[in-house]
Parts: sequence; C-alpha cells; structure tokens
Amino acid sequence: MKEIIASQDQLNVVVEYLNDTLPADAIVFLTGNLAAGKTTLTQAIARSKGIVEEVTSPTFSLQQCYEGDLYHYDLYRIENHEFMELGLFEEFDKAGWHLIEWGDDALKDFVLHAGYEVYTITITPIENQRKYSIEKSH
Repeated sequence: MKEIIASQDQLNVVVEYLNDTLPADAIVFLTGNLAAGKTTLTQAIARSKGIVEEVTSPTFSLQQCYEGDLYHYDLYRIENHEFMELGLFEEFDKAGWHLIEWGDDALKDFVLHAGYEVYTITITPIENQRKYSIEKSH
C-alpha cells in the first residue's frame, strides 16, 4: 500500500503516482466519508488526462463518460443488483479507468473475481489535507 498526504493544491503528486502505477485499464474504488474529496480527486485525474469539460459527481446519472478513457460512477443511491440490471457492469469491459464512488465490498469482490484489475483509494481528511491510501485489491 502507498500512502500520500497532500492538500488540494498538491493533488498532482497523487495523480502522478496513479498515472505511473495504475495500468491503462483499471477499476478504482474511491472510498471515504461524504466530502472526503472523491470527486475532487476524479477532477484532478481528468485534468491530467487532458479532459477540459466540467467533471461533476454523477449522483443522478450514475455514470459519466469522458474522453481519454475515463469513466466515473456514483453508486450512492443504488444497490448492486440495480447496478447489474442497468447494464453498468458491462461498461467495465471498455478500455480505461473506471472510478467508482460509493461502491461496496460485495461489488469490489465481484469485480475482482470477474478478473478485472481492481484498486482502492481510501481518502481520509487530516486537517487541511487528505491522506490517500492506494492499494491493489487481491
């Protein structure tokens, strides 16, 4: 596991590490409390990939697709069976990074056992900074 402590102005350090470490195709679970910075990290990743459009949490649309093979999911309002019924699981076959907010351990285990590269980034607020704990799931 890698831990990086960074302020919002230092997110480039976290993003550079991710760009250097994660494979081109990965499922990334973003975990942390409400307002921990999951969408903020996604915005920084999108900027690093040259995405200039506004990146917002897909709370109501459930998924946002961006150029540069970046997919952003917010599963706060739905259960895993709904995720499957909506066909969103099939989206993971698309090349790129799939960033998932509010995904639970059951979904993570399912995706991992389906053969995907799965990573977890746990974001923990520490005063005016965040601790980013990055690990590959096994």
